[in-house]
Amino acid sequence: MEGLHDVLKFLDSILGGNALFPFILLGTGLFFTIYLGFPQIRYFKHAWKVVTGKFDNPGSEGDTSHFRALTTALSGTVGTGNISGVAFAIFLGGPAALFWMWATAFLGMTTKFVEVTLSHKYREKTDDGTMAGGPMYYMDKRLNMKWLAVAFAIATVISSFGTGNLPQSNGIATSIQETFGFEPWIVGSVLGILLALVILGGIQRIAAVTSKIVPFMAVIYLIGALSVIFANLENIGPAFTSIVSDLFTGSAATGGFLGASIAYAFNRGVNRGLFSNEAGQGSAPIAHAAAKTDEPVSEGMVSILEPFIDTIVICTLTGLVILSSGVWKEKHQNIFERSSLEIVTGVYAEDNQQDRQNLYRYLNHIDDSGVEAYTGEIQVVSGKAVTSGFTIIHARSLAEDVLITVGGEEDLFTGTIKIQDGAIVKDNIVLSGKSLVHSARLTTIAFTKGFFGDFGQYIVSIGLLLFAFSTAIAWSYYGDRAMTYLLGSRSVMPYRVVYVAGFVWASFSDTELVWTLASVAIVVMTLPNLFGILMLSKEMKSSIKDYWNRFDKENKS
Repeated sequence: MEGLHDVLKFLDSILGGNALFPFILLGTGLFFTIYLGFPQIRYFKHAWKVVTGKFDNPGSEGDTSHFRALTTALSGTVGTGNISGVAFAIFLGGPAALFWMWATAFLGMTTKFVEVTLSHKYREKTDDGTMAGGPMYYMDKRLNMKWLAVAFAIATVISSFGTGNLPQSNGIATSIQETFGFEPWIVGSVLGILLALVILGGIQRIAAVTSKIVPFMAVIYLIGALSVIFANLENIGPAFTSIVSDLFTGSAATGGFLGASIAYAFNRGVNRGLFSNEAGQGSAPIAHAAAKTDEPVSEGMVSILEPFIDTIVICTLTGLVILSSGVWKEKHQNIFERSSLEIVTGVYAEDNQQDRQNLYRYLNHIDDSGVEAYTGEIQVVSGKAVTSGFTIIHARSLAEDVLITVGGEEDLFTGTIKIQDGAIVKDNIVLSGKSLVHSARLTTIAFTKGFFGDFGQYIVSIGLLLFAFSTAIAWSYYGDRAMTYLLGSRSVMPYRVVYVAGFVWASFSDTELVWTLASVAIVVMTLPNLFGILMLSKEMKSSIKDYWNRFDKENKS
């Protein structure tokens, strides 16, 4: 698994971690926002009217209503990105990462409007009578780029695992184990069976389930988040201040947090923002293609609401909970994941300013940090290292009270551990101690700092269960539409079987490995979609003009 994670980290460095990707994503959103005259503001009110069914035509082709198409797409976006993803972004980039999630959402409202409109315009009816749409259809039918359509469809299948399946299952299992103590493989197996029962029913059952889950889970999560925010109300002002001030200075070292550079916060904030609202990724258009309407532009307007609800509302709540509670810079007892573990040469101390500065540069990939990965042997007696000359870093923080065991948490290790380039060579060695935590666990701890106390962790577990499970449901539909395009309807059932198996496997897999895969998968799906919608920018503008001309005539008559 460490070898696989190294490969994924390399791919992430040239894709999701590439300095150009955030500029491409935000640049596309900024271009369409200006080119189309800020549609996310001008059409916001109209979008709510459309989704409530005010302009519905019962005779229109499609498989589901505007509202159910919206909730299906929302269920695909409102998931671990809103709970684990926000926590992961702040863990990596500090408070400023939340600002870049907002920026991604605001510009993403326009990007999603464009991609949904164009994809709905070129949807088609499949052999089984259901509607199929998505970027691969406009790439094929309008741009005449079959190769690009095939590449996008393949990327969608990959991303259905990397975005909608594996991180969701892992996030649920981690949170349930933390709160209730159930083994991850048990959680994954039970939910895998439930997932299979839902997705075998196709879009009708998927839409019916998600239309009930999404509103319910949003209310539960809102209540829990507000309980923490109001309990820490005096910290809300400083939280907003740090979000803005860190934009220009980077996040300074505070508590166990060793700091984050401006560039790192920007990159990770944009990446996590995309994972959360999926604007530009090309996933939501697949759900919206099923909507009963003859007006692609009106369905595009409905999609404007998604990044607003998903990121500007729900992600902001999560971010304020984490920042106001202060847990993002506190160390907690945990078992160290290998992928988050680094052993460096030399002894570093948190109370030494120069040490913190050097580690800051090292963790933010800034040259001339002076910090080097450790290679050598460590002598251990009864779980404690007796060799000196090294420092253990876990989750971007200096680890404390480290205990070394073998095969399990209670079997104290005595002997020699070999270290190669900062990594432990033996697979059965387990390290635990105090360090920063991230993802679902960080949010879970933050939710215990409100009026509900320890009961707050149950809100996160239940919310994450509903959020993530509904996301996995929606993404199974995205994947099977892509498989339908690639290989026909017969390929859908084998895909669903593998999808469910992957969901079970991810429940007990390495968290950071799963998130790195998600980061890579997002980019390979997003880039071809952004290219496609930019190619059709003039058509998009004319489609909006035609829509309003028809709308005005119908209302006047």
